[in-house]
Amino acid sequence: MPKAIRFHILGGPEVLTFEEVPPRQPTAGEVLLAVAAVGLNRADSMYFRGQHREPPLLPAGLGVEVVGTVTAVGPGGDAALVGRRFGVISTVPGFSRNKFPVLAEQAIVPADALAAFPDRLSDVEGAAVWTQYTTAYGALVHSGKVTAGDFVLLNAASSSVGLAAIQIVRAQGAISIAATRTARKREELLRLGADHVIITSEEDLPARVRAITGGKLARFVFDPVGGDYINTLGQATAEGGFIYLYGVLSGQPTLFPMSTFTRRIGMYGYSVIEIKEAAHLAAMKRYIYERLADGTFQPQVARTFALDQTVAAYQYLESNAQVGKVVITF
Repeated sequence: MPKAIRFHILGGPEVLTFEEVPPRQPTAGEVLLAVAAVGLNRADSMYFRGQHREPPLLPAGLGVEVVGTVTAVGPGGDAALVGRRFGVISTVPGFSRNKFPVLAEQAIVPADALAAFPDRLSDVEGAAVWTQYTTAYGALVHSGKVTAGDFVLLNAASSSVGLAAIQIVRAQGAISIAATRTARKREELLRLGADHVIITSEEDLPARVRAITGGKLARFVFDPVGGDYINTLGQATAEGGFIYLYGVLSGQPTLFPMSTFTRRIGMYGYSVIEIKEAAHLAAMKRYIYERLADGTFQPQVARTFALDQTVAAYQYLESNAQVGKVVITF
């Protein structure tokens, strides 16, 4: 029987188990993948702790970001998909962590979630594409309309989404200001394309943003943390600007920042699942694929682990030591 990562109780990475699961065949609208690589996300940690917006149905599987080869299609499916390699866009409507866990040797996923990526990318690189680039694209391009000359402040910029956002900001002709807590990530962020880096544990973020922008401040702020720090980010946001909150990693309530009052600043709770219309999904996939193909976008992988090292992989992810994606290989 195929092996998979599961959990039977809520808790930290230590609750994850490596076990055999009964195989199943795809039903209508589904495909079966032989899994080659799975990218880990901080939302996974929220899921096995019971803090995600979708509560896990125990015992539960795990993972949403996968690269694999189609080995079977459900009744009425396109047989031409068999033998082809795909990634998966887990934000398509109806993609449930409970129904479609992918951290396993075999995975069932919706056929309409399949997403091609260029042959030049390895399986490991492919597992570092669709969650981060779609998340950043949806906020920065689809919703925020970031354009040439905009100053864009990216909090927690060393995350996989943050690195994708740096590349998208550059592709849009805008100027990225990457914020990170520790100085040891400064040179790496600059090497990976950030125009400016602010070390939040050492520097006054609003003052540095004001200096970098010549007093304009940032038109767009992209933050996965929330909590009290949103007030500091608000001080760095330009009049008429936007704060997009795409995560709540702080685990703390996030109040509307009082520092933005009287300056016409909008704050949005954002998720890429807002992009549901077929035409918008197609435009997003095309935008990302074309820039992966020509090398404008380059997925960044911090470290790989084997499937039976998944507990250690999530412990590493939660340490915040990484710059880029953590990937499980098969």
